[in-house]
Amino acid sequence: MIDRPARILVLCTGNSCRSILAEALFRELGGNRVAVESAGSRPEGAVNPRTIQILDEAGLDHAWARSKPLTDYLDREFDHVLTVCDDAAEVCPVFPGPAKRTHWSIPDPARATGTDDDRLAVYRATLVDLRGRITAFLATLER
Repeated sequence: MIDRPARILVLCTGNSCRSILAEALFRELGGNRVAVESAGSRPEGAVNPRTIQILDEAGLDHAWARSKPLTDYLDREFDHVLTVCDDAAEVCPVFPGPAKRTHWSIPDPARATGTDDDRLAVYRATLVDLRGRITAFLATLER
């Protein structure tokens, strides 16, 4: 039995799409069992507007969301460091403490092409994919 929330850091390249979606889902689905942050290896500096739109559609809070560099977290201990893109996995530094690394290769919805509806469909599919992965991941955490 853990006596504190699992400390989770979600990393991607820009910290504007996938890692923000994942952080929102961890916050919603994990509740007080997790303390989650997200960051990017090369942060965009702003959350992608389509990410905000999809979070709004899903009813997920994002008032906390901002794009930030992974260097903000290098001195912090995490139980889990989760990379959600291949580029971030390649440059992911070693964090102090017990951090278990997990990698999910998830295509970047920001690279979707087509109409606005086509692009939003890719964001929605990414949210669904992440929801499934995060639900399974949370089931493995000690309660």
